[in-house]
Amino acid sequence: MDVIGKGVIAVFLFLQILIILLATKLGGALSVKLGQPSVLGKLVSGIIIGPAVLGWINPSEMISQISEIGVLLLMFIAGLETDIKALNQNRNSSIAVAVGGIAAPLLFGYLGGLLIDLEQSHALFLGLLFSATSVSISAQTLKELGLLKSHEGTTILGAAVLDDILVVILLAVMMSLLTTEQISLSLIIGKKILFFTAIALLGWKGVPWVLRVAAPLRVSETITSAALIICFFFAYLAEALGVAGIIGAFAAGIAISHTKYKHEVETKIQPIAYAFFVPVFFVSIGLSVSFAGTGSQVWMIVGLTVVAILTKLLGSGLGARLTGFGNRSSLGIGAGMVSRGEVALILAAIGLEADLLQSKYFTAIVVVVILTTLVTPPMLKGLFAKKEMVQK
Repeated sequence: MDVIGKGVIAVFLFLQILIILLATKLGGALSVKLGQPSVLGKLVSGIIIGPAVLGWINPSEMISQISEIGVLLLMFIAGLETDIKALNQNRNSSIAVAVGGIAAPLLFGYLGGLLIDLEQSHALFLGLLFSATSVSISAQTLKELGLLKSHEGTTILGAAVLDDILVVILLAVMMSLLTTEQISLSLIIGKKILFFTAIALLGWKGVPWVLRVAAPLRVSETITSAALIICFFFAYLAEALGVAGIIGAFAAGIAISHTKYKHEVETKIQPIAYAFFVPVFFVSIGLSVSFAGTGSQVWMIVGLTVVAILTKLLGSGLGARLTGFGNRSSLGIGAGMVSRGEVALILAAIGLEADLLQSKYFTAIVVVVILTTLVTPPMLKGLFAKKEMVQK
């Protein structure tokens, strides 16, 4: 590629970044002015500047890669701010919330698929896709509301981690039974056990040692760099062993939160994340929306969106209620599990490739996923903002 060609690409990229940062900041500010979490405005700004409305920004490999870093940093910060003792105290609730949040969407998503005349295998995959949870949007909203360390917040985070593991295992089972791919379930489970064993040992001994070694080095921002190295290594390890990278980043944050460097890392990482990478992540979700060809599927989209929201809200909420939370807190926890976000978008792409999701329904399912993501922040705000958190 000649110098002129490279220059044109660079100018185009710079313009895209300028538009993304400006749109997310203005959208977030407007959302707060309207009494909603800023994350809602950032998500909507992605839809407005994306292919669905103005078409100023289109999905690209560069934006996708930047957004991947953004969601990792978002979950890394959530891990830094998570109280591991509270997470452990709420483990039974997290298990119940995760199980309820998988069982209800799986069942009713399957039935909904049959109602729109999907094949048995495709309907079952639709139920599995609806069982996914993306905690990144909920984590950011809870952070804005000051509830990330509450009983409800830690329960949501714990349940989302478990949800991710169970959905991946169920996906492996489904693909081994319904496609020609040969997948070893014992290998899938073994890799996950290996991952959690490895991060437990690394978090206990390795992370404090790395930070102690980095601290006296006579170069700039050694602790911040060491923290980022740990974050990305944990994310890499997670992806390599079949667990979502965001779980690895979250675990890295928890590990560092137990060291004396927690405050320094948190103070330095947040400007890096929220000034650039996280806004690109929020916009990237909105860029997935396209209304082309969905005119004849409007009522299907509405019906599936209602099913997707209610099954998580009530399924996860029931799990919380059965483990001691009050009615409002239970609904709030259910709301925190509603967002499907990037996790369901990845599953949809996998299903399309494996012939478990028909191409004519792909855009409609993406719209449903985005709608579940958009409703999560205002639901959480409405259920949690003006009440005293119920202590268990």
